[in-house]
Amino acid sequence: MVNSMTGFASRSGQAAGYGWNWDLRSLNSRGLDLRLRLPDWVDGLEPALRKRLGEALKRGSVSVGLKLWRDVGDDVVEIDTEALSGALRALAQVSGAAGAVGVDLAPASVSDVLAMRGVQGQGAAQSNDIAQLRTALLEDFEPLLAEFLAARAGEGEALGRVLSDQVNRIEALAGDAGARLGARAEAAAASLRDAMARVMDNTDGVEETRIAQELALLAVKSDVTEELDRLGAHVDAARALLVETGPVGRKLEFLTQEFNREANTLCSKSQDVALTRIGLDLKAVIDQMREQVQNVE
Repeated sequence: MVNSMTGFASRSGQAAGYGWNWDLRSLNSRGLDLRLRLPDWVDGLEPALRKRLGEALKRGSVSVGLKLWRDVGDDVVEIDTEALSGALRALAQVSGAAGAVGVDLAPASVSDVLAMRGVQGQGAAQSNDIAQLRTALLEDFEPLLAEFLAARAGEGEALGRVLSDQVNRIEALAGDAGARLGARAEAAAASLRDAMARVMDNTDGVEETRIAQELALLAVKSDVTEELDRLGAHVDAARALLVETGPVGRKLEFLTQEFNREANTLCSKSQDVALTRIGLDLKAVIDQMREQVQNVE
């Protein structure tokens, strides 16, 4: 049920004497950032698209591009020669500046030039047809959005499998850590007995109760049972989120922080080479999971 924040869709259409190309894509973002590049003379188009995108998406840096031109048919395209000259000069200036710093730009097509503001004259026929054109564009946007959402869902399905494998790995490593506790306890007890014997051999008048208290304090400080229990709870929470409907990226980000906190504590308390290695493996998997979670809506 996970959705990715990465997606792409494109579409072409024509109606009301116009032709157009859509481009809809998104990348990762902490929130929903909409960037629309639309002909400003089609009144009401941008707010309608922003509303529709806000209903369909919750996170992602989303860009929408629309190239629009008069369809050459029975009607004759009206060209504003002054605006055309200005547009061509601007293109030349941009191309020259890009070349000066070693950047190669793709050459502009006729449709690109015609889509520039003011190049196509806005005659009476165009003004009268704007409402019809806006309706056609909004209708054509729906299948574009559906394709875009399907792309994000497809990416999310693959992402969900990766995250599920990582959660399984975390659970397995936590199990390995739990299995190691018995052997660690035996080694720690032997080490403490040796240390106590050295203290007793070199110290007079140490009360046995004081020694017992110190040993108990050391045992409490090195106990990682709670950390392993919390790791198990976080594993259950992560699995629940991966099958939940709706945006879960922020919750998963929080969980990776909690996973990492428990792994850090496990390493600091381990006092055992094998357990430390397990803790480091945990941290590596959790870091990989954190990177993948950045793509989740």
